[in-house]
Amino acid sequence: MKNKQYSVKVFETTVDNEEKFISFFNTNYTLFKDHLILLQGEVSDKITSFLDQKSLSYLINTKLPIGRSRKALEEEFNVMSVENSVNQQIAEAEIVKLSNRLANNLTVLDEMVRSGRELNIEGDLLLLNRVNSGATIHTTGNLIITQVVEGAIRCDGHFMMIAASPKANIIFHGVEVDNSLLEDKLNRIELKNNEILITPVIKKEINWAS
Repeated sequence: MKNKQYSVKVFETTVDNEEKFISFFNTNYTLFKDHLILLQGEVSDKITSFLDQKSLSYLINTKLPIGRSRKALEEEFNVMSVENSVNQQIAEAEIVKLSNRLANNLTVLDEMVRSGRELNIEGDLLLLNRVNSGATIHTTGNLIITQVVEGAIRCDGHFMMIAASPKANIIFHGVEVDNSLLEDKLNRIELKNNEILITPVIKKEINWAS
């Protein structure tokens, strides 16, 4: 399959008078001959015949996606930076908490777990990177992953903390977790009274205790 991507100039107009429309585009043909003309409203056969005769490209009553401006992209980047900072604060708080419980044998990794790799961790694991499809992680203790999971994870600890990961296969204490319930940037999964609870983690909850 061969693909091409184009940057297209679009001129959108609403047709409310047939004669005025034809007169306008006839006069300004040179200006719009390289544009895609987006027509809204009632478009008569006379107008489409005129556009075809002029070899003008057009669409009728179609809504095109609006490209994001540089400002919008910068704002999105800033939001992502704040979210990453929050995730890092949460992770650091958990490092302190888990490190104080020496029996849990905390392991901290800052590397991508690639497809085909299998990690078996005795104790707690804090992973500061993503888990690719085809990778597997199994911990006997608590598990925190700050980035997206696309592989399989198995956790037998008191709790897990994981980002929204629609492609992940998550098993917590032998029970498959419905990852469609992981709707937030970071979610806490825990076992209480033989029931699995999923709670969104937000900035003000950084210092909660297990």
